[in-house]
Amino acid sequence: MSRRTTGPEIERLIQLLAKLPGLGPRSARRAALYLIKNRERLLVPLATAMAEARDKVTVCSECGNVDTVDPCTLCTDPRRDRSTLCVVEDVGDLWALERAGAWNGLYHVLGGTLSAIEGIRPEDLSIDTLIARAGAGGVKEVVLALNATVEGQTTAHYITERLKTLGIAASRLAHGVPVGGELDYLDEGTLMQAIRARRPL
Repeated sequence: MSRRTTGPEIERLIQLLAKLPGLGPRSARRAALYLIKNRERLLVPLATAMAEARDKVTVCSECGNVDTVDPCTLCTDPRRDRSTLCVVEDVGDLWALERAGAWNGLYHVLGGTLSAIEGIRPEDLSIDTLIARAGAGGVKEVVLALNATVEGQTTAHYITERLKTLGIAASRLAHGVPVGGELDYLDEGTLMQAIRARRPL
């Protein structure tokens, strides 16, 4: 049985940090120690920022993004193309597209993908909200930026079928060889998708 080397407050900090993605018990101990050593510079501002986030962060009622205002900053930006909707699984995917500066339309966060194994049904996701948004008028294209997994493809197919009844065009992200990728290092599935999605020069 290992002996406790710190007080319960520090142990609680370590246990909570260990629950974050990418941090195990060892990494959590290192992070906690670093925060404690830099209490005024990091720990106090981090605690303040987390308290503010707890009190102010909300989910956008239109697209599902997280922000401190509702509707969110992206939904109220007048420079955005309101005729296109980009559908993503989670907020992290939305943030990735924004970091890349790859999209200038509006977004819609599903909150996951359909999965028979995990029991996730269409009503468990914000698919009905998406269809209502798309059908309200003004939307000409819905881009399905879902992961290239079985669940992602199943979800994309389901949404495409629902959008067909509204007469709205649906498209999906291209799959294939990444920029800077070497063919020898790619898996067979990626190569197959790249061949199928080839286009003339």
